[in-house]
Amino acid sequence: MRTLFWIIVLFAMAAGLVVAAHYNTGYVLLVVPPYRVELSLNLLLIVLFAAFVAGYVVVRIVSGTLGLPARVREYRIARRHNKALATLNDALQNYFVGRYARAEKAAASLLKLGEHAGIGAIVAARAAHALRAYERRDAFLAQAPTQTPEEMAIKAVTEAELLLDHRRFHEALNVLRDLPKKHTAVLRLELKAQQMAKNWDEVLKLTAQLEKLKVFDVGQAEQVRRHALSENLRRKAMDSQALETVWQKIPAAERRDSRIAAVAAQSFITLGNCAQARQIIEASLKENWDSELVGLYAECPGDDAVKQIERAEAWLQAHPDDAALLLALGKLCARQELWGKAQSYLEASISIESSCTAHLALAQLQEKLENSAEARKHYRVSLELAVEQLRLMSGGRRRTML
Repeated sequence: MRTLFWIIVLFAMAAGLVVAAHYNTGYVLLVVPPYRVELSLNLLLIVLFAAFVAGYVVVRIVSGTLGLPARVREYRIARRHNKALATLNDALQNYFVGRYARAEKAAASLLKLGEHAGIGAIVAARAAHALRAYERRDAFLAQAPTQTPEEMAIKAVTEAELLLDHRRFHEALNVLRDLPKKHTAVLRLELKAQQMAKNWDEVLKLTAQLEKLKVFDVGQAEQVRRHALSENLRRKAMDSQALETVWQKIPAAERRDSRIAAVAAQSFITLGNCAQARQIIEASLKENWDSELVGLYAECPGDDAVKQIERAEAWLQAHPDDAALLLALGKLCARQELWGKAQSYLEASISIESSCTAHLALAQLQEKLENSAEARKHYRVSLELAVEQLRLMSGGRRRTML
């Protein structure tokens, strides 16, 4: 419809020009001595129009000829750009599906094309790392550009991740430390490196940062923090002053956590500070009952053993079926030479849960009571349970490795 409209318009214009030319009787006189030329006005208009068209065509031809090299150059750039995009897409697809050799080859060709060299070097390095071609990996990383902060961050994160795969956490920390600005991915990598390096104070600081940035939810942050606090306490278990300093820095709510309290109590027991260990255990059990923690209570005897037994017996009223508590009471009574009560508690513990520790304690008690046959029987059962426990642990480790 549109085409038909323009055809009608053109025909109308042509008809109008013909009619105008028919009624136009004017002429043009050109005097160039000694010549004198007389032309009709219509012919002059036709000549001028033809000259304009011819000039326009010549200008277009000349312009096109002069601009041909630029257009050829633009065409080549566009073709190289499209080829680079296709190559990058191919490299990424092969990398993410696990065809690392193809991914490395495609990514390496980006470096030759000079397009997307940064991402190409990174993908090639990661692919070479997956193929255990570490020399090629390092060569690709060296070619990664670092002109902008974004390029520096991409290279640093990649290098740190690859170093952590080899447990070269100190080198990874050095790489991450040079970054001027650290986003959440960098902080998570740094947290992993600090955990591997066992820098627990730094782990606690980074956990607080990540929790504030909402990278961790409360549960995740609490788990990481609990592990860091526990490991920090274990690390200070050979220095009483350092252990006390670390313990006092832990917030009161976390000091009552059963896992942290157990590690702290064990560390103070190792250093011979049983009074502090008892206080830690009692404060934690007051908030949250934990059978593993109560088992340590018998390992920290005090000056007033009778009071300690009475406290444990008060706990027994609330937890009559706790095998660990009965075992602790048996050990405490045996230490005070309350043989009858000790035997009763140990046998009650075994009736609820037959453990190698309880059988060993009862065997030692029977040996003191000169009941050799009973002592040998419980020693044998204790050994069998210990061997079975070791076998189960060994089987679990093998399954984990598989």
